[in-house]
Amino acid sequence: MRSLRSSMGAPGATGAVGAISAGCLLLLAAAGPAAAADDDGRDGFTIEDPRVIESSGLAASRAHPGVYWTHNDQDKNGALLYAVDGKTGKTVATLTMTGVGKPRDVEAVSVGSDGNIYVGDIGDNLGGTWSHVWIYKLPEPEKLGDRTVRATQYTVKYEDGARDAEALMVHPKTGRIYIADKKEEGGGLYEGPARMSVSGTNVFKRLGDTGLWTTDGAFSPDGKQLALRGYLGGVSYAWQGEGKMPKREGRLSVPLQRQGESATYTLDGTTLLYGSEGSQSQVEPVEVEGAGGDNSRGSGGGSGDAAGEGVAGIDGDLKVGALTLAVVLVAFFGLKRLFRRK
Repeated sequence: MRSLRSSMGAPGATGAVGAISAGCLLLLAAAGPAAAADDDGRDGFTIEDPRVIESSGLAASRAHPGVYWTHNDQDKNGALLYAVDGKTGKTVATLTMTGVGKPRDVEAVSVGSDGNIYVGDIGDNLGGTWSHVWIYKLPEPEKLGDRTVRATQYTVKYEDGARDAEALMVHPKTGRIYIADKKEEGGGLYEGPARMSVSGTNVFKRLGDTGLWTTDGAFSPDGKQLALRGYLGGVSYAWQGEGKMPKREGRLSVPLQRQGESATYTLDGTTLLYGSEGSQSQVEPVEVEGAGGDNSRGSGGGSGDAAGEGVAGIDGDLKVGALTLAVVLVAFFGLKRLFRRK
């Protein structure tokens, strides 16, 4: 038998090895993210800013595609929002909010179609001891850069009493604000008034139970889906309109993270991005099922059973593992057959 080097150097062998290599490359491309993916955060990123150590919310910018807004839940530097480049993970702007007093527990951020950023100072780690919480609204800047922005402050209460919450979502079509509270035994979804009042108290009404320990949520860009995540899983809902509890569709494939606190859709709606607290925290992508793309990042939602939280992200990992095994087997048996012929 010829040596491996001489066999691979033969004309026939070269063609066979080339074919095997091409097949392996195709399988690897199917198993992992596309090499030429757009630089809009769809491949995930690391939040590099050392000031961001408790990234509790995440929202895709509408004015600046590929940029994502985040914040700490309790920022020692003040009432700050950070604009993070989805390509590099670096902060490209810092907004300092004024007119909001001293935030207590900022847990969520959402960008409305009206050109405003909505920030939820809605956390209550003491389990509902505060009689009210706040939502801040500020215009999304046309140009990125460090600046001070005056925000509008809304006072919020719930119709059934105070509670802890970490998820605030603004519907992209109606502009109405929704909050999902955080309860270990399963919380609920609340709808805000059609028009928020600056001078009065805004009472949020309960639409129904989520059965989820919710840490964040997001509407799809077309407003047809609502995604709610927890620490170990999440649920996808079909939106039914104002005043109605959305219809539960299935489980989300949420990656296992240190402390999964945030979620947002990319602007094109093809990918859900999941963030975590901690220094140098990772924002991980999962492709949304049925939204187009190459299905390489797992199933983002709308599939599987509709149970509560489960160990998610497994479907995507199994697919990648199976394809990787296929690559190895193709290479092994292909070369073995080649050498047998020689």
